[in-house]
Amino acid sequence: MKRLALAVFATVSVLLVASGPVVARPLEPVLKTPTATGTGGAAATVDLLGTRAAIDVLRAGGNAVDAAVAAAAVLGVVEPFSCGIGGGGFMTIYRAKDRSVHTIDHREAAPATMRPDSFFANGAVLPFNDARYSGLSVGVPGTVRGWQEALRRFGTKPLGTLLVPAIRAAAGGFEVDQTFADQTTANVPWFDDITSTRALYLDPDGTAPDVGTTFRNPDLARTYATLALFGPDAFYRGPIADAMVRAVAAPPVAAGADHVWRPGLLAPGDLRAYRAIERAPTRSDYRGLSIYSMGPPSSGGSTVGEALNILDALPSASWHEYLEASRYAFADRNAYVADPAYFDVPLRGLLSDGFAATRAALVTDRAATSPVAPGDPYPFEGRVAPGPAAAAPTASPVGSSTTHLTVADKWGNVVSYTFTIESTGGSGIVVPGYGFLLNNELTDFNIDSTTHPNRADGGKRPRSSMSPTIVLRGGKPVLALGSPGGATIITTVAQILFDWYGLGTPLPAALAAPRFSQRNAASTAVEPAALTLPFAADLIARGHRLTPGAEIGAATAIEFGPRGQLTAVAEPVRRGGGSAAVVRR
Repeated sequence: MKRLALAVFATVSVLLVASGPVVARPLEPVLKTPTATGTGGAAATVDLLGTRAAIDVLRAGGNAVDAAVAAAAVLGVVEPFSCGIGGGGFMTIYRAKDRSVHTIDHREAAPATMRPDSFFANGAVLPFNDARYSGLSVGVPGTVRGWQEALRRFGTKPLGTLLVPAIRAAAGGFEVDQTFADQTTANVPWFDDITSTRALYLDPDGTAPDVGTTFRNPDLARTYATLALFGPDAFYRGPIADAMVRAVAAPPVAAGADHVWRPGLLAPGDLRAYRAIERAPTRSDYRGLSIYSMGPPSSGGSTVGEALNILDALPSASWHEYLEASRYAFADRNAYVADPAYFDVPLRGLLSDGFAATRAALVTDRAATSPVAPGDPYPFEGRVAPGPAAAAPTASPVGSSTTHLTVADKWGNVVSYTFTIESTGGSGIVVPGYGFLLNNELTDFNIDSTTHPNRADGGKRPRSSMSPTIVLRGGKPVLALGSPGGATIITTVAQILFDWYGLGTPLPAALAAPRFSQRNAASTAVEPAALTLPFAADLIARGHRLTPGAEIGAATAIEFGPRGQLTAVAEPVRRGGGSAAVVRR
């Protein structure tokens, strides 16, 4: 162990002073701006340091996959409550040399011993926070295996090299902004319960770090250095894996903790058995565009695609029709999408034009009363439904969890990548000595049901809403985009596509526009500014209940113009404003 510690310390020291091939002298400084136009490659993330890491890799000759991994590792440092190596995600990749689209599923998986009733106590489902802040909610993290698979299949640089910017950020520190402070504050009652989490994220007085101070995470720097030195297997077996198992089985609860922290089920065999999976992407066609995204266990590609198919089947497409298309698509998403290894998802039917026509036929000039019933996609696959559709759950709350980045390189390769630790702050458990939060991904199962297709089962991956999307015309990219935000990811991506292409709104304006999120609920969640839009009164007159609340999503996107022109776009305001950059202006 002493020899290992010395080796890791030496690796950290070497990497922190290295000016190796991952870092090139910038052609110009990468400054924080929400929109950047130029050539030679582009990147957009929620944070300047993440975008800078991606651009540095592109300028040093790395491709889009290399840059995405480097940026993701940095975001795991500076956005630790939204993403990190304790979580998982989905990556959509466009490979220019053969104009092909690929998706990598590295969603967290349930431990082998999980059962449909694992989230029940005394015959009743646990309240959400009791389930979330526990070892029970922790799924097998997939992010490191995802990076490994993406680099093996499509990258050009080794993981160890790409981790250099993240090691520097973790060891050298970054400036605490208002978003980081606010997200910490929201979690203080639970972070204060866990000794390792309290020590890392709270000041000695038990409050969040002050805005403007420097935050360092030397444990995470050493963890990244271990992965750089020994490779991804060092995460899934050995000391890091053992520490994860211990933290889940016996969360390090402080004396006098205010909450009960239940043990989880994660075992060494679960970590050793985990694999990232390359899956076929979903494809839907919308007004001459081919829209590729993530298939099950994510519901993103199918639900965005179905909503746009319904719009295409309608004689007109206004904001009313958009909300109704989303309403009916969500009814079907809630009933039919789950891990395809455990449930035969009727994906072809859900994305068929014929099925979309049956759903479009239900749209009137008035808002439907939700929850609307799911349709029957099975005949559009030439088969009969195996049984009644699952009951539609109530809409999940609006959330700001998760993060998304978008990258393109000079060769035309593109990455749209959404990854997460689930709720903001995950399970609340920092792995002692290793500096990263564990996910609470297993609360994405329908934890209150023992019969739903998305019920909890051993080895199963919970349904997701992540929608990393790449849009092609004639086989070439015209847009790549995605967003965080729980179930509102789907409506954010669909709204941007509808606004950008269906209504012709310029991409920066489409990202900045106030958002609506109709998810088969009695009311449509909206950002407050949405109520001031000219068409809001018409929606209300048609029976839509518009309920203002928190901000929705935090998207990033890249638009591809003629002669290699790229426009990278991030949020101008949401989540403190994002960062877009290009290799050359």
